[in-house]
Amino acid sequence: MTKPYPETDLVILAGGQARRMNGMNKLLQTFDDQMQLLKIHQSLKHQVKSIWVNSHRDYSLYRKMVPSIAYYQDDETGFLGPLMGMKSAWQHVTADYVLFIPCDVTYIPSRVIEKLHTALAKNIHAEVAYVEMNGRALYPFCLLKRSALERLNQRIDLKQFSLKQCFAAMHPQVARFSNKNLFFHSINSLDELQQHQQLKLLG
Repeated sequence: MTKPYPETDLVILAGGQARRMNGMNKLLQTFDDQMQLLKIHQSLKHQVKSIWVNSHRDYSLYRKMVPSIAYYQDDETGFLGPLMGMKSAWQHVTADYVLFIPCDVTYIPSRVIEKLHTALAKNIHAEVAYVEMNGRALYPFCLLKRSALERLNQRIDLKQFSLKQCFAAMHPQVARFSNKNLFFHSINSLDELQQHQQLKLLG
């Protein structure tokens, strides 16, 4: 079936140190009913051309669970954040559009790629569309055009790694979603994980 948007690759951003999670690989954790890698793959595999993991470890485990998955590391060492993961992607992906998704996301809205493409198409100059969840911007959950690479390189050359500031210069568009049962849109600490799981049980 022809998709109502251009060919798109998916990159799961899993290149951080997870300091507040005692260094555990969040992509291999189970926040809900399914391991994060499998949850993201199952949710989006039919909507994209290829799926990549941006990570510095555990590639053999990823491939064992999802044999088709591809993998790349950041171009530069030092755990420089999602901006570096996004910049590094364009040496590997073949599509001209990439959906980036953080490995610690708790909720993946239905038709998220289609809605991000619709948002992006509203402004011919826009190079990024990002997800807003319950009124909160989730910048690492975004759709980028290949032309955004120039802007990413500029920010990295200046040692400025803020996604919010980088996107501000790209005529950013927003795809808004709501989920009244959602308390955490991503998990950043062991305390948040415990609260998230307790709230799921109560829900």
